[in-house]
Amino acid sequence: MTIAPPTRQRRFPTRATRRLLCAAALAVTSLSAFAQSADEAVVQASAAATKPAPAKAEAPRSRADAAASATLAALLPHLAASDTIPLMDRSAMFAGDLSRLLSAYDASRSVANATDAALANDSDGKVQSILRRAMALLGTPYRWGGTSPDAGFDCSGLVGYVFRTALGIELPRVSREMASQTGNELIKDRAALVAGDLVFFGRRGRVDHVGIYVGDGRFLHAPSTGKDVRTDTLLSGYWGDKFMQARRVDL
Repeated sequence: MTIAPPTRQRRFPTRATRRLLCAAALAVTSLSAFAQSADEAVVQASAAATKPAPAKAEAPRSRADAAASATLAALLPHLAASDTIPLMDRSAMFAGDLSRLLSAYDASRSVANATDAALANDSDGKVQSILRRAMALLGTPYRWGGTSPDAGFDCSGLVGYVFRTALGIELPRVSREMASQTGNELIKDRAALVAGDLVFFGRRGRVDHVGIYVGDGRFLHAPSTGKDVRTDTLLSGYWGDKFMQARRVDL
């Protein structure tokens, strides 16, 4: 009579253990990003020790709070997901979300710093009003024909809304007509752009897109269906190749 060896049951980690492992994976993945931020913090702390604090001391804290809130909002759906998702897949999803959020936050800080420098000569505050209104619309969904935050924006709807609500300036409804307004200064050289300029893009000599220049080679726009209002570079890549001209609106 043959006696079968006892069957060894596989032991799976408990839910608590899996979540602890996920947290560890997140910490390892984001270590390099936070290390870079730490270097910047040391430099900023040294500079702060030699000069008085600026009047806008609350701005960096506000941006940091916004980044933290966005990170939590993006990670919560995964934390609440079914435990049937494999451990390594969930760790990869967490790491990807965190990496994208850190990159977006760094880009927004870069734009904000460039905008501050561009506004140094904005004595009447009009350009600042335009940029503040525009930046407040970041993340608004694209919608063809849209002209409001509630309905969404297409490219010209966004630009028209910003200038109308910030300064009461009415612009043509479509990008081609904005680009052909001879009453506004024509700019062909990207190096001559200043914050608040309208930047136009197209193919084969035909304008089909518009955005608002925010400084540091970047512009704010409503890209296309399925995307949100965001900033992109016009110095290289897709939008760099499509750049045609700019107009400086008479404020």
